[in-house]
Amino acid sequence: MKRPERIGVFGGTFDPVHNGHLKAALAVGRRFGLSRVLFVPSNIPPHKARADMAAAADRMAMVRLALRGRARCAASPLEVRAGGRSYSIRTLRRIRRLHPRARIFFIVGTDAFLEIETWKEWRSVLDESLFIVMTRPGVSLARARRAPGPEYAGRIRLVRRAERVREEWLTSYRIFLFPIDALDIAATEIRARVRDGRPIAGLVPAAVGRYIRERGLYKKLSR
Repeated sequence: MKRPERIGVFGGTFDPVHNGHLKAALAVGRRFGLSRVLFVPSNIPPHKARADMAAAADRMAMVRLALRGRARCAASPLEVRAGGRSYSIRTLRRIRRLHPRARIFFIVGTDAFLEIETWKEWRSVLDESLFIVMTRPGVSLARARRAPGPEYAGRIRLVRRAERVREEWLTSYRIFLFPIDALDIAATEIRARVRDGRPIAGLVPAAVGRYIRERGLYKKLSR
């Protein structure tokens, strides 16, 4: 019997998308045998909306530039096209309708996962897909183990470094804690560098850096 397609869903503001995002997606895709990873920029994020946030169209364009020529990664406009506030449960249900036979993996950083109980219909989100919770600099994976409450304690699996992900785990567990060698890069720092006129080479793909300069993004805070 043919194994179901494995699709990773990597959501976020991507303001801007940076090399840390790309390295994380590559590591997750390789270890979990994902056929592709969909980068899904939010339209209006419910938790991280800011006055100085780049327009959704600009963030979408930067993701497309960052992924150009990268096998098994694709930019998805699902949330941007939907408009309004972006909620993970709606996105996952749309992807499920588009790919009814696929195994869906929701990729998220530890910091975001710690807020899982504040998400819209968060229990349904956990039921709708498998979760891959990645290391973020300064945030312990041990805290993520406690985040969704005691009812999920038996459905969380730590994937140790160099450990092969077994097929049977995908039916026994819902949440995978995955330590990666994360790049200590934050979009906040990149935006601050742009505002201060400091270089961002090496932090973002070259095409993204050119786009930021040409569009004049992050030059000043909105008031």
